[in-house]
Amino acid sequence: MAVMDAQNPLLGETTCGTLLQKLQEIWDEVGESDEERDKMLLQIEQECLDVYKRKVEQAAKSRAELLVTLSDAKLELSTLVSALGDKSFLGVDTVKASGTIKEQLAAIAPALEQLWKQKEERVKEFSDVQSQIQKICGEITGSANEQAGAPAVDESDLSLKKLNEYQVKLQELQKEKSDRLHKVLEFVSTVHDLCAVLGMDFFSTVTEVHPSLDDKTCVQSKSISNDTLLRLAETVSALHEDKKQRIHKLQELATKLTDLWNLMDTPEEERRLFDHVTCNISASVDEVDVPGALALDLIEQAEVEVERLDQLKSSRMKELAFKRQVELEEIFAHAHIEIDPEAAREKIMALIDTGNVEPAELLADMDNQITKAKEEALSRKEILDRVEKWMSACEEESWLDDYNRDDNRYNASRGAHLNLKRAEKARILVNKIPGMVDTLVAKTRAWEEDRGISFKYDGIPLLAMLDEYAMLRQEREEEKRRLRDQKKFGEQQNTEQEPIFSSRSTPARPASTKKVVGPRTNGTPGRRLSLSASQNGSRSAAKEGKRDSMRVAAPTNFVAISKEDAASHVSGTDRSPASP
Repeated sequence: MAVMDAQNPLLGETTCGTLLQKLQEIWDEVGESDEERDKMLLQIEQECLDVYKRKVEQAAKSRAELLVTLSDAKLELSTLVSALGDKSFLGVDTVKASGTIKEQLAAIAPALEQLWKQKEERVKEFSDVQSQIQKICGEITGSANEQAGAPAVDESDLSLKKLNEYQVKLQELQKEKSDRLHKVLEFVSTVHDLCAVLGMDFFSTVTEVHPSLDDKTCVQSKSISNDTLLRLAETVSALHEDKKQRIHKLQELATKLTDLWNLMDTPEEERRLFDHVTCNISASVDEVDVPGALALDLIEQAEVEVERLDQLKSSRMKELAFKRQVELEEIFAHAHIEIDPEAAREKIMALIDTGNVEPAELLADMDNQITKAKEEALSRKEILDRVEKWMSACEEESWLDDYNRDDNRYNASRGAHLNLKRAEKARILVNKIPGMVDTLVAKTRAWEEDRGISFKYDGIPLLAMLDEYAMLRQEREEEKRRLRDQKKFGEQQNTEQEPIFSSRSTPARPASTKKVVGPRTNGTPGRRLSLSASQNGSRSAAKEGKRDSMRVAAPTNFVAISKEDAASHVSGTDRSPASP
């Protein structure tokens, strides 16, 4: 071994031979004996052996350690390749099976480093997947907050196949979570709609199931546990049942309100105040979706209104019944059907006071009477219209008679041309009267035969009125002929006497009192008849005045016929004529 001389750097490189030579020189100079020299040389040789021995031992120990390291590295390489499941890892193929130990270690080190790095990445992937699986499982079971720490990764199997299995499981759980979340949101939406319809606080209702179901909470943070889904389903079911009960209650109240309104003829303005109640009277459970439509305060409001109307019903029954009686009387009056209103009103009062009949039944019976009265009036309408036309024609006939008797009708007075036009139209209309009467008689007889009853006009048989009118019209025509004959006879005498008095001045035409020509309202044809007094004596003055206002004037010459003559003429007929 070469040793540098630190004390004399000028000596340069020193070898064992030079040192031994230098030692010999020193011994020679000192005079050391050969024995001492041999002894010292043996000591030096032993020391050298000891140094070599130590070095060899150190080298052997270092070799052994390297072999262990190489063995561990190979084992670790094999373990990593097996754990990662990558049998064709490129780094393994590059490891040298021969060469020095250090060469082999140098060759295996990059492969190990690459496998360690790959293992770390794979472990991280496993940890991420398992953490997500653990989290979703905790969300499903409802124990997400109870689990703490990252899941333990089994490093003995980090293969892609195992990782893929975890990923497949994660995907299944994610799908299940998505389905559960969608179901939770559907439940929450249903609860929101039901709470809106029922007028309930949605926030308190849904957070009572789980605090995370609040609208302010992120969607992904909402609870999807089995317990949450179960409680949501129970809440929805309870709200649905509550909705059914409320809508049933509200429909009962709406029906009562409608019946009471119809019973008491409640004005439309007052009914509209409860449109929000009656609009759902026939709706199904699913059709009621307006917010607040089934709120408790609304139902209570309807209950209060029903109770109020119930209390008001008894006090308004007489008013409502009399209102219908008035309507019934108006229908009969318009149809010229005679009734006894006083007796009807007394009967209504007795029924209500005694309580022998339900108010609704009483009003329904009166409504039925009104319906029948309208049907009766409708069946009489055609005949009544013809009666009105006949009476109107009689009015024109009476006016025409007065007009014809007016000696000044052709004077150029103001309005004379209008009267002349009216007279022309009246003559045309008067000529139609016989046809009107004949048609009216035929219609009336057909009506009576169809129903088996007599057609009465304000309590008087219409056929009797028409028969008496025909008789009086015939008598009037005879009177007109008699007057015309008298006038012709008088004119003939004046013509014969004219030569005798030709030297005298023509006598002045007697002045006639000027009569105002216009419509007359002194009664109807029937009212002038002789039997009107005997058959209508019991009628009230008010009713008689109402009839007079609806009838037309009769010809003036009707008055000239005495009651006895009219009665004697009619007594031979089967009918009893009377006037309206």
